[in-house]
Amino acid sequence: MTTVVAFVDDLVFHAKLLETARQVGVDLRAVSSADALSDAMDKAASQQPALVLVDLNARADAVGALEMLRTTDNAVPVIGFFSHVQSELAERALAAGCGEVMPRSKFTRDLAAILSAAKC
Repeated sequence: MTTVVAFVDDLVFHAKLLETARQVGVDLRAVSSADALSDAMDKAASQQPALVLVDLNARADAVGALEMLRTTDNAVPVIGFFSHVQSELAERALAAGCGEVMPRSKFTRDLAAILSAAKC
């Protein structure tokens, strides 16, 4: 089964991610800190995740977590999502190593397709 790691600390959104992942047949591992993200990536080393999702509005340091991923020679695609009014945050995420950023509304609308694409 395809594994996706999600850096998210919003419990309501976490539940939405889990339910959508279940519906499309993806194993979602949610973490809420940079250390937990690092641990999840280490544990998944033998079966590397297909995708990492990062809530750029997380209370934890999302940009720091992205920088940590970049320093570990991580080749897993990373998609960050953010509040549409925070273009500076999107730019910082891209500079920190996020492969793609999108407003939360687009991410939410396309979530099933994003997770399904990770299975390929």
